[in-house]
Amino acid sequence: MRVVRGSAELGAPLTRCVLTAGNFDGVHVGHQRIMATVTSRAKALGGTSLVYTFDPHPRRVLTPERAPKLLTTLEQKLELLESLGVDAVVVEPFDLEFAKQGAERFVREVLHARLRPVEVYVGYDFHYGRDREGSMRTLTELGPHLGFAVTIIPEVKLGERDVNSTRVRELLAEGDVGAAAELLGRSYRVRGRVKKGDQRGRTIGFPTLNLAAENEILPGVGVYACRVRFLEGDTAKWYGAVANVGRRPTVKEDDPVAVEAHLFDFASDAYERRIEVAFEHWLRGEQRFASLAALQEQIARDSAAARARLAAG
Repeated sequence: MRVVRGSAELGAPLTRCVLTAGNFDGVHVGHQRIMATVTSRAKALGGTSLVYTFDPHPRRVLTPERAPKLLTTLEQKLELLESLGVDAVVVEPFDLEFAKQGAERFVREVLHARLRPVEVYVGYDFHYGRDREGSMRTLTELGPHLGFAVTIIPEVKLGERDVNSTRVRELLAEGDVGAAAELLGRSYRVRGRVKKGDQRGRTIGFPTLNLAAENEILPGVGVYACRVRFLEGDTAKWYGAVANVGRRPTVKEDDPVAVEAHLFDFASDAYERRIEVAFEHWLRGEQRFASLAALQEQIARDSAAARARLAAG
């Protein structure tokens, strides 16, 4: 998959470009439906499927106090788009100067002049241009005059549940990683580098990997059955694990919320290696124990429960 940093750097227009535009945070099943349409249409036309997205998120620049925390890092988003068969991604650097463009200018000078699509597919809530003044009406009126067709993709539902990034964030905050996975089409995953902790876990027989998380969102405080893989070396191998998201109240009550994972059947040194933690099942809320011995007994029970849940699928 080709990745271009900025539409001005694209160079020659792509062949029979079939385009979708948006933030696509989480690349959830609604986004996946758009990608399936775009990639299938590009194949039918003998053209190129293109995703046009922004970095940073526009709200981070325009209204930072109300900007959402993001479900995926840019690295994760690009990998997910590639896995869906997308041919190319333009990541538009978003700043205040770019945000000053009016909606019509954006359509004419960016979408049309630089990207040259023959078909455009966007979600029902896509807005663009200065003060988000650009609507579906603007796009559908301008498109035919500029030589491209526009199709609006309606919101996707799973049963009675709306599929959108906001709902995924809410479910994760509640610790409901199972329901979040249904909307994402996969388990929620957090990446980061393993940092040296106080090594207390080793003293009670359950060494943990302490994660310096790169993702902005962690699931709600609690204990989870997880799968963990290393992002360097054998990236296809997943280890079962039990992970705590929280402050470790038994050890030190004022710690910031963090992730520490105990991997099953793993005994190697992992310091400074990057890992990805996939949150599969909620096990219990975080507790404070009267002693390290009581904590040790609970971790043993949690490990057994996590193994059982992971084995059951």
